[in-house]
Amino acid sequence: MEFKKIQAKKIYEQVADELVDMIRGGKLKPGEKLDSVQQLAENFSVGRSAIREALTSLRAMGLIELRQGEGTFVRKFDASDITYPIVQAILMNKEDIVHLLEVRKILETGAVIAAAQKHTKEDLENMKKALLEMKKATVNEELGEQADLAFHLAIVNATHNPLLISLMSHVSDLMVQSMEETRKIWLYSKVSTLEVLYEQHKRILDCIEKRDADQSRIAMLDHLVSVEDMLKDYIE
Repeated sequence: MEFKKIQAKKIYEQVADELVDMIRGGKLKPGEKLDSVQQLAENFSVGRSAIREALTSLRAMGLIELRQGEGTFVRKFDASDITYPIVQAILMNKEDIVHLLEVRKILETGAVIAAAQKHTKEDLENMKKALLEMKKATVNEELGEQADLAFHLAIVNATHNPLLISLMSHVSDLMVQSMEETRKIWLYSKVSTLEVLYEQHKRILDCIEKRDADQSRIAMLDHLVSVEDMLKDYIE
C-alpha cells in the first residue's frame, strides 16, 4: 500500500491559519485594522514576504480587505462560513497569472473606453492620486501594489457601470495576488522597470483625460501586453 507523503506547512500557511483562528475566535473583529506588514512580521517572528503571502491568502478567502491609503481591515463575515482549508487559497501559479492577464485585457480595454467617455473631474483626481502614489513607491513594493491596484480600479469606477464595477471587484483580489507575484519575479526589481511601468500608466491617464477612447484602449492593451511579455521568460 502506498501512502501519500505529508508535507510540512509553509510558514505563510501557518501565519494564515493563526490569523484565521484569531478572526474566528473574535480576537480580530470585523472592521478592525490589522497591524502593518512590518509589525506583523515582528509579532510572528517571520519575514515580511511570509506575512504578505498570508494576507494574500486571507484576501482570497474574503476575510480581509485592502483600503487604499488606509490599510488592511477585517471584513464582516459569518464565522460558520469558513469551512474550507487555507490550502484552497494558496497563491496563484504563473500560468494562472497569464490567464488573469487575458481576462484583464478583455475587461480593462473595454472599461478604459467607457472611462475615457464618461469620467468626471473626481474620477480623474482619483486616477492622478493613485499615479502620484505609484511614483512615490519606487522603493516600497507594498505601496506600489496598492497604488497600482487603486489606479486600475479608479478607471473601472470611472465607467459608472455598476455591473462592470462589480465584476472588477471580484477580480481585484486576484489582481492583488498577481501584482505580488510579478514583483517576486522581477518586475519591480529594477528602478528602470518601475519607471517604464509608471510611464505606461501615465500614458493611459493622459489618453483618458483627453477623452480619446481609442488611444486609451491601445495604451491599456500595450501596458498589459508589456507585463505579460515580461513574465514569459520566467514562465517558460
